[in-house]
Amino acid sequence: MKKKSWNKKVRGSFVCVLLGIGLFLSLFMPPVLAQQKLSATIYFDYSYYLTNNGPITTPPPEDSNFKNNYFNFRRVYFRYDNKINDNLSFRLTFDGDYVKAVDASGKKDDKFRPYLKHMYLQISNIIPNSDIKIGMADTITFKLAEDRWGYRSVAKTLLDGYKDIAGEDIDATSADVGISLTGKIARPLRYGLMLTNGAGYSHPEGDKHKKLMGQIQLIPMAGVSMVGYADYEKQGPGAKAVTYKGDIYIEFIRNLTLGAEYFIYRNDLNLQDTERYDRSGFSIFSRYNLIPEKLNLFARIDRYEPSNHAENDEIYLMIAGIDWAPLNSTFRLQPNIWVYNYTDPLKKNDVILNLTFLMTF
Repeated sequence: MKKKSWNKKVRGSFVCVLLGIGLFLSLFMPPVLAQQKLSATIYFDYSYYLTNNGPITTPPPEDSNFKNNYFNFRRVYFRYDNKINDNLSFRLTFDGDYVKAVDASGKKDDKFRPYLKHMYLQISNIIPNSDIKIGMADTITFKLAEDRWGYRSVAKTLLDGYKDIAGEDIDATSADVGISLTGKIARPLRYGLMLTNGAGYSHPEGDKHKKLMGQIQLIPMAGVSMVGYADYEKQGPGAKAVTYKGDIYIEFIRNLTLGAEYFIYRNDLNLQDTERYDRSGFSIFSRYNLIPEKLNLFARIDRYEPSNHAENDEIYLMIAGIDWAPLNSTFRLQPNIWVYNYTDPLKKNDVILNLTFLMTF
């Protein structure tokens, strides 16, 4: 109990220090030096299930109240950035989600509520051509893939959305509390290192173990990037979890971006008949700019393997859509279709049509 109490005090003090530094810099730095910015990003969907005979789309005879169409705010980001000078900046980001809970009387309480996603200081060029982030920051696990895919408004990247699609955890999170160092050794060689709690931004530290992440990006020629990534976290006595990931991005064809990522997740605590099994997946995606700032096409194919020891558990997901800015680049319509295919012969395909609205300001 004493250790938990001490950990809570440390976390609370750490958060207060960061907030205090950020507020101090915001309020007392000369306005000539500080560059402050408020921004927001909103993902809003209307989803309609075109099939009713798959495991996701429960047949209406079995569930007459099945939600086969709905409106939904998937993300509402509100961000504050303060660039103090060329070497120091601060970021605070709030996100929003439905919290599944019950109140003291037992009544369902699932209001759409804000929560903290980012809160960090960034220090640049203390180490030449490098950035240090301290606090709750985006992880290096799939940031490069997300930037190349470019459609977080439509779908998470492979690792980010693995649990949503496959229903199995691979311990990958988009943000965490810790410290990171990213930079460039030379023009064709870049790197990233990060040490975090490992619990993610939405959970407090649950044990004494930390998660170590490392990444190398090689650019052998203009428009081609190859990325190798690995992470390690101890799970307990004699047990560990590791992730190995490789990406390739091709961008030398005008207006076209191609990308692919593959990973393996190994956790000594994941056992089937006393034998450890691996989870893995790969993703191939593309986007093509037809009209600058106006119209894009995008497509993607994912494969999810929840266990290399299980038969017929693979899931394939195909996504395709259009990205259209009818009035301004800050407001975009992104109609897209998702097709789920299962190797399990007892499962039927699922087809979902989404009309996605992306707003940024």
